[in-house]
Amino acid sequence: MADYLILAVAAFCAGTLNTVAGGGTFLTFPALVYTGVPVVAANATSAVAVFPGYLGGAAGFREEIAAFDRARLLRIGILTAAGGLVGSLLLLVSSNEAFSLVIPFLLAAATLIFAFGGKIQAWARRQQVEGREGWFGTLLVSVYGGYFNGGLGIVLLALFSWWGMRDLNTMNGLKNGLSFILSAISVATFALAGLVAWPQALVMMVAATAGGYAGAPLARALPPRVVRAVVILVGVVMSIIFFARLF
Repeated sequence: MADYLILAVAAFCAGTLNTVAGGGTFLTFPALVYTGVPVVAANATSAVAVFPGYLGGAAGFREEIAAFDRARLLRIGILTAAGGLVGSLLLLVSSNEAFSLVIPFLLAAATLIFAFGGKIQAWARRQQVEGREGWFGTLLVSVYGGYFNGGLGIVLLALFSWWGMRDLNTMNGLKNGLSFILSAISVATFALAGLVAWPQALVMMVAATAGGYAGAPLARALPPRVVRAVVILVGVVMSIIFFARLF
């Protein structure tokens, strides 16, 4: 029961963080590992735990998504699904030992992406790459998200800026929609492979949904800098802990 309480609290806080600023993976994944779930299964279960939030986010921006060019949206959705499938299959062939070596670097990279997300977006905005390179970037980001979705939202926003998009509501709607597609592919793949720890996942899904609901008033009350500082601090601490596990 103590383990489930830890998972529920972590998922609730993760749901709140994802609503306010993002970075919930920094809590759900380490909590699962701490309670004894092997790292590969923990990554898969963490993806399941935060999955419902993407659907709610996409529904909230359904008008912006509906206004997006249908043909372009279809191409992007297909690329996202393909990349998510490749990334999730890569996780399936990763041993716990190999993933344990990779995860500290992924956590550190996700923390840096979150910390410097504004600068990354500004740089991407100056590039404004369209055409084939833009689609290749979509595929790469989707592979990353299928393998490990930490910092995925920031990476997607930077990708959209790279394309030359400017409207934040459209970008957020597209981000949530693509995250839902990618996560749906990943969750289905992990479930069919038997990687998901379902008792833990179900508890965390409920707690994360409640946390996401509770995060809305918190997002209005807290200064953005405070929230970002908390997420970055959590990311740094978790990265250090997982680096320390290597030795």
